[in-house]
Order: sequence, then C-alpha cells, then structure tokens
Amino acid sequence: MNIIFFGPPQVGKGSYASRVAEKLGIVHISTGDMFRKMAADGDPMGIEAKEKYWGKGNLVPDDITTRLLLERIRKDDCKKGFIIDGFPRTIPQAEELDRNVEIGIVFNFTADDSLLIKRATSRRTCGNKSCNAIFSLLTLNPKKEGICDKCGSALYQREDERPEIFEERLNIYKKQTSPLVGYYEKKDMLVSMSGVGEIKDIVDEIIKVIYAAEQDS
Repeated sequence: MNIIFFGPPQVGKGSYASRVAEKLGIVHISTGDMFRKMAADGDPMGIEAKEKYWGKGNLVPDDITTRLLLERIRKDDCKKGFIIDGFPRTIPQAEELDRNVEIGIVFNFTADDSLLIKRATSRRTCGNKSCNAIFSLLTLNPKKEGICDKCGSALYQREDERPEIFEERLNIYKKQTSPLVGYYEKKDMLVSMSGVGEIKDIVDEIIKVIYAAEQDS
C-alpha cells in the first residue's frame, strides 16, 4: 500500500513514518530529508532549495519538489509500497501525485502550535553526515552538552528550526498545506490522529488502521 503522512512541522511525521515503514517492510520517503542531503552533498538543486526556500521557512516550488518525488517513487524499492512524509504540501502537488500513483490512505497528524514550537526550537542534530542523530533539549538531552552521544561530533540547530523561521513555516503550512485536509476528505482517504503521546502507542494505532484498510479494500 502507498501511504501519505502529513501535518504541521514537528508533529512527528518522520518518527512515525520511519517506524511504520520498518514494521511493514516498505520504503519511507521524506522530501525534506532528500533536500537537506542534497544541500549537504553540494548538489546545485539542494543548495538552491536551501538558500531560496526551506532555509528561510518557505516551501520549495511545486515543480521542483514534485519532479524529485516522482523520480524517487519510480525506483524498484518502492514497488512493494511506500510512506511519503512531507509531500504533498499543496493541492497542485496532490493532483500531480494522483496522476502518477495510487494512494491507499492519508494520515493527518495534529498538535497545538505551542507544542510544535517547543519541539522545534529544542531540537539538535549531529553535524556528522554519516551519523545525523537527533536530540531534544526537552526529552532527549545529550550526555555532554552540545556533543553527540553516538559519534562525539558537535550538535547544531537547523536553520529552519530557529524560532522566527519555524513560526513562518507554521504560517505557510496553515495557508498552503492545511487545505489538503479537505482535498483528501472528499476522496474518503483521510484519517486524522493526534501527534501527541508515546511514539510506540501512536505507531501501533497507525498500523491497526492500515491493516483494517487493507482488509476492507
């Protein structure tokens, strides 16, 4: 089954998607991670996307993101199914996705803005590209301040997780991405869930919903 996870930034989409994908034996695709890796690797498209768009809290243009996503889902490892995290973010992206692939179910995760801002501004990422571990000053402090527990590299705060940029990301989400709720509701594909709680409990509930949908199809 092909699945979409969407919701505001820092609601937990990536954490849920990676765990659910592993349990189901399918691929987890994050367009945000793809752009960040491209920028870190010096890819011109990734650098442009960072400097002009996501590094300033703005959405990358539909044509760029859609092209990147469609190239990814055409690879052989996606034939058994996949979970897309962070795409689509606009109605045109959703319409183009529908023209190219069949989506089985769409999860919409929700949380209060105040919690999302706390999560974002407390997050720290390992600067070692081969490690990329993530810590939280709220729930998962490193043993040594500013240093990764796993590899000993310095931790940093991503540009798009600074308070002023993150709040702009939230505003953009509400304006451009939240209309997707209505789009998928009309298709009777949407399942809304709280993004607040223990990750294991939320993942277990997601898998129950997926299994039930597969039996009904």
